[in-house]
Amino acid sequence: MATPTPLAVEDVLRVNGSRRFAAALAAASPFASLADAVLAARRIWLDKVDVTGWLEAFAAHPPIGSTSPSVSKWSQEEQSAALSTATDSAAQELAEWNARYREKFGFVFMICASGRTAPEVLSELKRRYTNRPIVELEVAAQEELKITELRLAKLFSSETPAPFTSAEGHTSQSDKAAASGIEVSLEVWKDASSRPSFDNKDFNGWTTLGSSVTNNDGRSGQLMDIVDNVTPGFYRISFNTSKYAPSGFFPYVSIVFEIKKSQTTEHFHVPLLHSPFSFTTYRGS
Repeated sequence: MATPTPLAVEDVLRVNGSRRFAAALAAASPFASLADAVLAARRIWLDKVDVTGWLEAFAAHPPIGSTSPSVSKWSQEEQSAALSTATDSAAQELAEWNARYREKFGFVFMICASGRTAPEVLSELKRRYTNRPIVELEVAAQEELKITELRLAKLFSSETPAPFTSAEGHTSQSDKAAASGIEVSLEVWKDASSRPSFDNKDFNGWTTLGSSVTNNDGRSGQLMDIVDNVTPGFYRISFNTSKYAPSGFFPYVSIVFEIKKSQTTEHFHVPLLHSPFSFTTYRGS
């Protein structure tokens, strides 16, 4: 959109199938830029749309891997990587797990599939299938928001939005649009007299363990010595996301996590899925 133009409800429904969301975003328009539209969309989706609206939006999406002729052009584009990398057996397994997921949760498996291969989608589906319903509902809502952001960008054709990208950190040694050249650092909390918490934001307790830069696959190098047992405690991994999106909303992303005494022999994998206007992470293995 070269000039600010009010959004029609019908156009927003192509972006997000929730009628409440579409009406609210259309009413909030026009927007001077894609960034303004995305920030409004995030606020409306998270603060003004209820669970019924979320489910309505989910229902507008086809099952991942669907080849039905009724699938919209945008859905086809978003699932193109998964469809092009799906063997007959993988497609069958995706269909079976989609059905299993819907039976458990009552809605279609939601994932921002742009750039994701069939094995990646299937792996994520299986991982999330173990979630409790209330947890999975929120995860699905976040995935819907990512899709909404990407589709909003298509309405602002005069702007070239940066795609979602992934960077990954390893405390012991995905996506097609992997972020290379991103600085990653790992710190450990050394203040034995206190612990990091929402009420204790003193940064003086952190000590750097190591740093690296992501490679062409979006993966960092080794951030700490290879050991049989990781020291239990609090760790903070930080990504210099401004390297990827200088004008984005997040100048950097820091994630604090705890390794408990019962987990010292485990492997910890911290993926970061990032766009200029949002990010998500989880504990991998």
